[in-house]
Formats: sequence, C-alpha cells, structure tokens
Amino acid sequence: MLKLFLLIGSLNMFLAVGLGAFGAHGLQPKLSERMFEIYQTGVQYHMIHAIGILIIAIVADRLGNPAMLSWAGWSMFLGIIFFSGSLYILSISGVKVLGAITPIGGVLFMLGWVLLAVAAFRNI
Repeated sequence: MLKLFLLIGSLNMFLAVGLGAFGAHGLQPKLSERMFEIYQTGVQYHMIHAIGILIIAIVADRLGNPAMLSWAGWSMFLGIIFFSGSLYILSISGVKVLGAITPIGGVLFMLGWVLLAVAAFRNI
C-alpha cells in the first residue's frame, strides 16, 4: 500500500500544481470571478487531499497496512475525482448540474479522514 498511495498522492500533487498554474495563467482571464473561485476551490481541495493520501501511505507503512487505511486512501482519491473534478468541469463548462456531484466528493473526503482517525485510534 505504501508504494501505491505514494504514487497516487504524488501524481495528484503534480496534477494539482499543474491545474493550479493552468487556472492562474490560462483560465483566470477567461472565467468570471465566481467561476475562477470555484476552480480554485477544486485546486485547494485537490492539493489538501493529495497530501492526505501521502500521509496515509506513510502511516500505513508504520502501522502495518491496516485495511482501514486502504479504504481511507481510496476514499480521498475518489473524493478528489468527484469533488475537485466536478468543480473543474463546472467552472470551465458552466454546466451547473455538476454541482450536484460535488457533495459526494465532500462526503468521501470526510469519510477518508474519519477512517484515518479510526485507524489511528485502533493503534493507540
């Protein structure tokens, strides 16, 4: 699990930095202020949860790969796809119905953090 989540986390950090730079330099002049804020929110949560996945990789290595940490990592990864992905597409396309998908990603983010906390609690 260590190698897999290090790979997923680091690739997502790469994507988040690239998408953040693309937004700041390529999209900002083309998007309304509100749509750019939405895009930036996607980038912010993408980065935070990519770091979360990296933390899970390191913790899993130390705790011996409990299954709960695997679920936490996948939950955060899916959260990035649903939350940040929907915000990226919403801000660029203007298709507002995509906003209905975003909360699914938020719930997945919260689930990932709760699972990480439970895994830590079980190993105190």
